[in-house]
Amino acid sequence: MEKIIRSPMPWLIIASGSLIAMLTFGPRSAMGFFQLPMLADTGWDRSTFGLAMAIQNLCWGLGQPFFGALADKYGTARVLTLSGLIYAAGLIIMSQADAPIWLHVGGGVLVGLGVASGSFGIILSAFARNVAPEQRSLAFGIGTAAGSAGMFLFAPLSQALISNFGWSDSLVHLGIFMLVVPLLAYPLRGNSKSGTQSQAQFEQTAGAALREALGHKSYVLLASGFFVCGFQVAFITAHFPAYLGDIGIDARYAVIAMALIGFFNIIGSLGAGFIGQRYSKPHFLSLIYILRSVVVTAFLLLPQTPTSVVVFAIVMGLLWLSTVPPTNALVAIMFGTRHLGMLGGVVFLSHQIGSFLGVWMGGYLYDKFGSYDSVWWFGVALGVFAAIVHWPIAERAVERNAAVHA
Repeated sequence: MEKIIRSPMPWLIIASGSLIAMLTFGPRSAMGFFQLPMLADTGWDRSTFGLAMAIQNLCWGLGQPFFGALADKYGTARVLTLSGLIYAAGLIIMSQADAPIWLHVGGGVLVGLGVASGSFGIILSAFARNVAPEQRSLAFGIGTAAGSAGMFLFAPLSQALISNFGWSDSLVHLGIFMLVVPLLAYPLRGNSKSGTQSQAQFEQTAGAALREALGHKSYVLLASGFFVCGFQVAFITAHFPAYLGDIGIDARYAVIAMALIGFFNIIGSLGAGFIGQRYSKPHFLSLIYILRSVVVTAFLLLPQTPTSVVVFAIVMGLLWLSTVPPTNALVAIMFGTRHLGMLGGVVFLSHQIGSFLGVWMGGYLYDKFGSYDSVWWFGVALGVFAAIVHWPIAERAVERNAAVHA
């Protein structure tokens, strides 16, 4: 039995990465507040805005394995610096959009790539390289909670900026915030061969690592289930403020709801980090997904009032990003940290394909049927599917032929 060496947590790395997660996750989680004022000024329909947000989520997903591989090879800090610059450019272009194409390029492609190069997969892989295996789940929980804090802070901040400066200038202000990211990136310098956990890593090319992962049943199940997480949370992020307006709930409750989701997301993410260190991660993920379906079902079937909106936001907040720490920890357990940025990015690509469909279907089906109901119920069914596919996932390292290092 190997002796477990208790190592101190690298708090500077965790603090810097957490602040970056807060900044990169914050503005994109507040995009729903820009929908109605932007459409009122431009005359575009919800499908136009929904497509831009869907493109954003898809570019986030497509970009993450690529940026994860770049961070694994060339260093996390360099990729995070690029993230701040791309993100800022996207928000500023979105702010000046006078045709749908610029909304799709700025708020869609560039913001999506900015989030991809500065999101959880990039940051958590740097954490994993610098904390002991028994500390990973907690460290991942802290980083995810920081992203949740960004959602909590940027929901009221974005609404306040829109109320005082209008949607266009507010996007410029958010773009300026993103320029802080490169300043925070320095402590996260280093690539997959650096850090306290690098020496014992299995030597393997990126291509071989990807082939191994895609041929591993538990990894494929994990990616399939994470698709559902993306569908559910992206739909709510993009369309919940408009949905509340449709059912006659005062607009201020949309701000309250998104802020509550962000606040309780902090608690849920930290709690997931602790729980993931002590109990079965696959079974914990199954529980999260089935609870999401139960909560949405109750919200749709019970009378929808300001009180029910608040209760829904609190419970969904606890379940919101609680999937991220155990999901990333499972990838690290299966394959180690050498290619965690890329392999975690591939899992997140599945998440973002789900996000694309959730956001796009929300706008498309609303314009077609005048209601979000069909998308809500599809999300409930997907939650049951995710609970089923996570249950048989094996929480152990992949079996390898020691002679194969290519």
